[in-house]
Amino acid sequence: MGWLRPSGAKGGALALVLIGVVATAAFFGGFNVFAHYTNRTEFCISCHEMEKGPYTELKKTLHYNNRTGVRAGCADCHVPREFGPKLAAKVMAAKDVWHHLLGTIDTPEKFEAHRLTMAKRVWAKMSETQSRECRNCHNFEAMNLDDQGRRAKLKHPQARQDGKHCIECHKGIVHELPQGYEGD
Repeated sequence: MGWLRPSGAKGGALALVLIGVVATAAFFGGFNVFAHYTNRTEFCISCHEMEKGPYTELKKTLHYNNRTGVRAGCADCHVPREFGPKLAAKVMAAKDVWHHLLGTIDTPEKFEAHRLTMAKRVWAKMSETQSRECRNCHNFEAMNLDDQGRRAKLKHPQARQDGKHCIECHKGIVHELPQGYEGD
């Protein structure tokens, strides 16, 4: 078993590199397992304030129930697909779990009291990324204006020309607008 223990400075550096590779693989693998588990809608709605509020609202929309059978879950809209932004989103989401545990938002009433602040935070993030998660499914190039309603037929070409993105016009499309929201 002496071949497992390299000797000298070179052996020590090799061992550190090997440990670094294993630790990095363990981190990325562990994070991906964690992200996959916590991206499930069942996990998101395990807090009753999410189930009774945002999830109930989602179930009333075309993002949940439509003629094509395509359904968006919580992570589809709230968690980026790319590793770095996904990691940042998971770190930021930890505060929601923390506030649930602290009792800040652990009832529907408390959740509603903080809803506008939380919504503004999500809208700001969506604006910052130009509605990246929306555009995973919706993009101007793929839109068939003939299949859209009268108003959308007029608004979408102008929005595209103006460089607008989804959240600028579609706040409240899936979740009800928070009490106290007065527009932008």
